Amino acid sequence: MQSHQQRLFSLLIVDDEVEILTSLRRVFRKSPYNIYTAQSGESGLEVLHNNHIDAALVDLKMARMDGLTFLENVRKQWPAIKVVILTGYGGVEEAVKAIQLGAVDFLQKPFENESIYTRINQLYKIWALEQENQRLKERVQFQFGYDQLIGNSTSMLNLKKLILQVAQADASILIQGETGTGKELVACALHYHSKRSEKAFIPVDCGGISETVIGSELFGHVKGAFTGAHESTQGLIRTADKGTLFLDEVGELSLPMQVKLLRSIQEKEVRPVGANRNYPVDVRFLAATNRNLEEEVEQGRFRQDLYYRLNVVVLNVAPLRDRREDIPLLVRYFLKQFKSAGCSVNNISRHALACLYEYDWPGNVRELENVIRRTIAIGQNEEIMPDDLPETINRIKPPPEVIASDLGTDSMAAYELAAIRNALVKCEGHRKKAAQLLGIGEATLYRKLSKYQLGL
Repeated sequence: MQSHQQRLFSLLIVDDEVEILTSLRRVFRKSPYNIYTAQSGESGLEVLHNNHIDAALVDLKMARMDGLTFLENVRKQWPAIKVVILTGYGGVEEAVKAIQLGAVDFLQKPFENESIYTRINQLYKIWALEQENQRLKERVQFQFGYDQLIGNSTSMLNLKKLILQVAQADASILIQGETGTGKELVACALHYHSKRSEKAFIPVDCGGISETVIGSELFGHVKGAFTGAHESTQGLIRTADKGTLFLDEVGELSLPMQVKLLRSIQEKEVRPVGANRNYPVDVRFLAATNRNLEEEVEQGRFRQDLYYRLNVVVLNVAPLRDRREDIPLLVRYFLKQFKSAGCSVNNISRHALACLYEYDWPGNVRELENVIRRTIAIGQNEEIMPDDLPETINRIKPPPEVIASDLGTDSMAAYELAAIRNALVKCEGHRKKAAQLLGIGEATLYRKLSKYQLGL
């Protein structure tokens, strides 16, 4: 069987009248589709079991298994298949019921060949777009190959592409982003895709090590260098030899320590505390900060020469509030990661997800992770409900259109709505500025405001 990247769009036609099947086959004989036919609902289900079908054109009135029963079977077993119902005169009420059961449309007999071809062609175009979108995502995922950076938002896809572009070089990289955005995961991804991936990746929390011992931690020390130095140590920089050293929150280093670090980067060697010789090292330095290092340089709190050494390449990690479309993916990831034996929670309700979508996440992905971990621990139901969330989140009243949106899937409408609302908030309701920020015309923005009933 062809892979989904190469296979043709497949249409199943189900009708108990041979003449109708023959007529519809003739309508689609020049189309770029694989056409399957079935003369009953039962044989139609057999075709579905044995073939990959994308859309079905199904007669409403059939002997034994009618179109509604067939549709119910399809929705249960193959929910991705798009079903169009064919109905004779007087069957509109039943056709509307079919729409309520999940059919995408209904067409009345006698039908015009052109109208039925046009409708199926519309489904084909939607399918083709979905296939292309899936191919692009799989290509990025395959090329990226590091599944800890969760997200398919534009900012995350761009970040992944940049990581792929710069990972192979040995240049120092500065990763900027708010606390909790996942800067260490970016550093891990850079190491994973670098030519040093088989060697050590050593993370150092510059803000979590006291000033009195950080020199020894980074550069090592010789036996007897200070009270308590009973054995010599090589330090984290030498431990990372031939690999990668990640300096998290590098802005917390004192000026004297910055001088010593700069010398090691420039000279590619380290001198342990108390030693009288230097040791060569081959290390790639990655650094991260939630501070504005340019301002720190201007204020004299960070050395300019070290700053230039570290920010040969700069990667910016977007805060979660600017990539809300990734929240459903992150929630599913954390639900799977933290679910344990005996835990009843395995999903999240639409309303609860809408609350998460509307919250601004000052603690970013780390805060979301903690929220999901907490709700799994205390949850009593299969689904996370708004009342299971912390009060700061569940007191948010999401707009009806956000609750109604299918935030758990790749709903373009939900993403578009979120982008518009974020732009309006950032521009304090100024529509012209919001349109410029979104990269669309002002008239287009007004149409979308009307579409989503945003009377802002």
